[in-house]
Amino acid sequence: MASKGICDRVAIVGMGCTPFGEHWDKSVDDLLVDAATQAIDSAGVNLQDIDAFWLGTMGSGVSGLTLSRPLKIDYKPVSRNENMCATGSESFRNACYAVASGAYDVAMAIGVEKLKDSGFSGLVTAAPPNDGTIAATTAPANFSLLAPAYASKYGVPMDQLKQVMTRIAWKNHHNGALNSRAQFKKEVPMETIAASPLVAGPLGIFDCSGVSDGSAAAVVVRAEDAHKYTDHPLYVKALSFVAGPARGPLDPDYDYTTFDECVAVAKDAYSQCGITNPREQLAMAEVHDCFTPTELVLMEDLGFSARGNGWKDVLAGTFDLEGELPVNPDGGLKSFGHPIGASGLRMLFECWLQLRGEAGPRQIKNSKKLALTHNLGGAPGNCVSFISVVGSEPGL
Repeated sequence: MASKGICDRVAIVGMGCTPFGEHWDKSVDDLLVDAATQAIDSAGVNLQDIDAFWLGTMGSGVSGLTLSRPLKIDYKPVSRNENMCATGSESFRNACYAVASGAYDVAMAIGVEKLKDSGFSGLVTAAPPNDGTIAATTAPANFSLLAPAYASKYGVPMDQLKQVMTRIAWKNHHNGALNSRAQFKKEVPMETIAASPLVAGPLGIFDCSGVSDGSAAAVVVRAEDAHKYTDHPLYVKALSFVAGPARGPLDPDYDYTTFDECVAVAKDAYSQCGITNPREQLAMAEVHDCFTPTELVLMEDLGFSARGNGWKDVLAGTFDLEGELPVNPDGGLKSFGHPIGASGLRMLFECWLQLRGEAGPRQIKNSKKLALTHNLGGAPGNCVSFISVVGSEPGL
C-alpha cells in the first residue's frame, strides 16, 4: 500500500461517550447532544468553535441534518458517513484528515446508533440487491464458521476451543463490570457462559456482542495547537482503512481462519508509525470482538500472537486486564455494547481514558504510551477494516 499517514499531525483534545445500553427514554437527538456536550466540555471549547463535523451512523439518520438539527449547528459542514461496523471510525478518520490538510482548525467526529427502537441487531439496513451469490445468512452464522475452521487447521479439539471462547467472553464481562458506561456491568461465571443457549454453530448467547443504543464523540485539532486545549492530548499516530475484494465466500482457498483485510490494514497502520512488535509496543488494544472467535482470530491477524498460538495466549491470560497486552479493557463490544455508528469512537474513548490515567478501577498497569483501536464491518472474507494508533506523547 502507498499510504503515507499523518503521524503526529493531529491530536485529540476532547472526548465524550454516553453509557451504552437500552435507552428507551432517550432519542437519537438526546444521545448526540449528550456525547457532543461531553466532548466540547472536555476540550474546553464551545460548539461554535467547531469548524466542521463528521457524523457516523448506519441506520439512525440520513444526511448531516441528523446532527445539525439537535445541536442547532448554524450553517457549518456536517458530513454523514457509513462504513458498516467501522462507521464511527470512518467519521474519525475523515475529521482527522480534514484537520491535517489545513482545511479546518477544529473538527468533531461523532457517532450514534439507536438499535433497540429499530428492532434490528447487527447491520441495521436491508441488504442491497445482488446477483444471488451472497448467502442470506445471519452475522452469528457467518462468524460461527471461524471456530471449527480454526480448530481443524491448528488441531485444537472443539471442547478446548469452546473453553477459549468462554474465556474471551469471561474476560470482557470482567472488564465491563468495572465500567460504569458498559451495557453489561456484571461478571458472568465461566460455567454460565459455556452452558448458554446456542445461537449459531458453537456460538452461544454469551459469545455474541450486545444490541445497544449509544453515542461517542471526539474533538480534534492540529498537533501543534493541542496544548491550547488540554495538558494531556492524544496524538494520532496512524489511521488505516481498507475494503477487501469480497471474494472470500467464493474462493475455495479461503479457510476462515483469518481476515485478510485485517492483516492488510495492520501492516499499513504499523508502517505509518513504526510499530514492529505490537505485543511489546502497545499499552492496550480495543478490537472488534463482535463474536468471541472473532477476537481469537484477530489476536493473530493483528500480530499479537503467532499463527496457531492465539488460543494458548488467551488461556494464559496474555490479554487480560493485568496481562502482557490488555485487550478490550473497557469490556469490548461484548460487554460495553455495539451501537454501530458509535463503536469505533467508543474504542478511542477508552484509549483516551487509559493513556491519561483516568480509567479508574480498570486502569492498566503498564507505562507504555501507544494504544490501538480496530474495527471490521461485514463478514469473514467479505469485509472492511480499520485501525487507529494513538499515543500520549509526540515522536514515539
